[in-house]
Amino acid sequence: MSIAQNKKAFHDYFIEEKFEAGIVLEGWEVKAIRAGRVQLKEAYVIIRSSELYLIGSHISPLPTASTHINPDPLRTRKLLLHAEEIKRLIGKVERAGYTLVPLDMHYKAGRIKLEIGLAKGKKQYDKRETEKRKEWERDKQRLLRAR
Repeated sequence: MSIAQNKKAFHDYFIEEKFEAGIVLEGWEVKAIRAGRVQLKEAYVIIRSSELYLIGSHISPLPTASTHINPDPLRTRKLLLHAEEIKRLIGKVERAGYTLVPLDMHYKAGRIKLEIGLAKGKKQYDKRETEKRKEWERDKQRLLRAR
């Protein structure tokens, strides 16, 4: 079951491969995510010392958050993947043009997982082409329904 999606990533990037990663979260973050108070729109993934980190994702704390903690909505969160996958990602990201973007946050067996994509940036003309194709598909469906 999906919690939050990053639709902007599919508009701005060609997604080559997808990986599922665990996230290191604090208790208040889990509660806020279960309440649907998460946003991935401006988030991205970086590699620091052979570890992956999610930066820029916004998790709004619940108003009932505990008073003894100071919630930071834009905190950098560590991602958990197998060492083999991380090595493969490092090799591909260091090549020109590739980046890691979060695509979808979802539940899997009671745990919160993040789907990240190995992506290559789209040029402006690619974005226009994709938009034209979507529009044509919509028009085609309308014409088929009208008959």
